[in-house]
Amino acid sequence: MFLAVRDLRFARGRFALIGAVVAMIAVLGVILSGLASGLADSGISGLRALPVTHLAFDKSAVGELFSRSTVTKTTWQAWASQPGVRKAEPFGQQLVHAQLAGSDGKQLDLAVFGVEPSGFLAPVPVSGKPLSADPNGVLVSEDIAKEGVKIGDRLTAGQAGTALTVVGTIGHASFGHVGVVYVPLPLWQQLHYGLPGPVPAAAADQATAVAVQLAPGADPAAIDHRLGTQSVDKTGTYAASPGYTAESSTMTLIRGFLYAISALVVGSFFTVWTIQRRQEIALLKAIGAGTGYILRDALTQVAAVLLAATAAGTAVGLALGGAMNGSAPFSLETGQVTMAAALLIVLGLAGATVAVRRITKVQALTALGANR
Repeated sequence: MFLAVRDLRFARGRFALIGAVVAMIAVLGVILSGLASGLADSGISGLRALPVTHLAFDKSAVGELFSRSTVTKTTWQAWASQPGVRKAEPFGQQLVHAQLAGSDGKQLDLAVFGVEPSGFLAPVPVSGKPLSADPNGVLVSEDIAKEGVKIGDRLTAGQAGTALTVVGTIGHASFGHVGVVYVPLPLWQQLHYGLPGPVPAAAADQATAVAVQLAPGADPAAIDHRLGTQSVDKTGTYAASPGYTAESSTMTLIRGFLYAISALVVGSFFTVWTIQRRQEIALLKAIGAGTGYILRDALTQVAAVLLAATAAGTAVGLALGGAMNGSAPFSLETGQVTMAAALLIVLGLAGATVAVRRITKVQALTALGANR
């Protein structure tokens, strides 16, 4: 540790430079983590909030499950009677265009979730009344409320201009980067089929999927086989959100390249630094210092630089992320930020370890001029 500290003091300009580079990589790591979390949250927070373990879709629906699946009343009633199923209810999903009534006629996109007003899927409003208070009443998420929609406002939505009345608000919930609106299932059926007035009997018996709460140990595959459905656990339904898979894979790839670059940058710096210190290392060996001692000293030096730079960069990244929050799909999660910082340190140490291995090849005779 003595030599490491002396080196850090003596060549503080060089170490400050590599520290600044590592800090900037840490800033990017925090920003990318926040963007990845924010994009995911904007795409699936509505699904994540559903109190379900599985969603059962029509077996013939392939790929875009929410837009291609239709289940009937017989199906969700059959699911409710299966062993291991605690609760089963119809769930409707539809993306629609709406217009806010009034002089400005503000245009809105809505991710409509159709649920039974008295069922377990119906959320408890943060403000206002629950769904059962009005057959045309809807609960809007805070994402929609930020667009200027408030309790008492009226919307016209869908091809038939179905009237919606905002009776309450819920917390953050979005699907495919569109704010969620909870509506009674009959109202969702009107929007889904573009029907004015009362819903025909045939349409009244349909929904997008069956929302299921399974008991531990239940076998959804066996139930699917009996009922002719395909059930997906809640996490698995995230891929059906528009753009979620592509966005997640893109952000993962970018972050992977960032961490690989950080290992290369740190490794390259300490490779050059080790080469420049070749004579000093040989001298240490000549006076009796072991290779292990010199390696531990070098890695202590690397760790000190990485820890200090990563801490500084993470702090700056958190400050920038806090300033961005609200202006972009950005969400800072402690676990993601911690993982980003830990990966930067671990991969930086890995890159430096490969570099300082050159120390083992330095011969003590070099200090005595044997290489001349």
